[in-house]
Amino acid sequence: MKSFNFSRLKSVISNFHKAKVLVVGDLILDEFIWGKVSRISPEAPVPVVWVDSENFMPGGASNVANNIRALGGEVYLAGVVGEDDRGGVLCSLLKEKGIHCEGIFRDVSRPTTQKTRVIAHHQQVVRIDRERAAPLSAENLEPIIGFIRQRLPAVDALILEDYGKGVIVPALVKEAVRLAKKHKKIITVDPKEDHFSYYQGVTTITPNHHEAASAAGVAVKDDASLLRAGKKLLGKLRCESVLITLGENGMSLFVKGRPMFKIPTVAQEVFDVSGAGDTVIGAYTLARAVKASATEAAYISNCAAGIVVGKVGVAVTSCGELLDRIGQEMSK
Repeated sequence: MKSFNFSRLKSVISNFHKAKVLVVGDLILDEFIWGKVSRISPEAPVPVVWVDSENFMPGGASNVANNIRALGGEVYLAGVVGEDDRGGVLCSLLKEKGIHCEGIFRDVSRPTTQKTRVIAHHQQVVRIDRERAAPLSAENLEPIIGFIRQRLPAVDALILEDYGKGVIVPALVKEAVRLAKKHKKIITVDPKEDHFSYYQGVTTITPNHHEAASAAGVAVKDDASLLRAGKKLLGKLRCESVLITLGENGMSLFVKGRPMFKIPTVAQEVFDVSGAGDTVIGAYTLARAVKASATEAAYISNCAAGIVVGKVGVAVTSCGELLDRIGQEMSK
């Protein structure tokens, strides 16, 4: 977009390594099984997948942390995993990527959440979920709140990543937001549709258009209804800004007292939208943490998401890729 200065955006991205972010939320282990389909099963009308390879990747709040680390930020992660092999696999992956894992606690009462995706010829065939999504007990919540209390003064921003798996509950949000405001930290939230009432007073919330429409009670069909939904959420949540992602239509930013700011998608090809919202909130929060404006941060996060949806699987991007894409877009 011509309205932005490339040198200014380059300066913001070049400072990502100075940012420290605390990510709190639902930790997920993503498993990918890659293969080929050449026939239908004689047992049922389903494809038979011949497996070529398998791999694991961080998902949920873990993927937000992974995105921030890939962009150069220092990131601390808080949440729970089970007392199982899957939890060990996830923690090992995160440590290998340089993510601080001291805030990850074991919960013997629940398994590590895992999503297994079977992919053949670049298409997802089936997804298998293993989880227990009940809210955390007060006993298991206390170590996470204690870690937030300890770590928050030394970071620049707090992300609450709500996948509805039991970590983001009212007691945790209330205390985390109170502490973040006390220490004057940025608070961004990737919301769960049923939990909007939790997020009063945060800095920015990043719903997709379905979540925004549901929470605002507005059927989003055009710019006029989108504007109504954005304004309603600003007032309802008493937040500084609302960033609504619109899939192939890009995103729209709502800031108190300003007109709606629409940003068209920069995706050149779309192979997989898995984890795109994680990229958006990670890049947006990093940019705000190094003093970018809300509009600058939204533009940067839109470009980052446009890169990752062009990759198969839950993916991340780098500062180099991001600067290249922004340069391409601004030269059009």
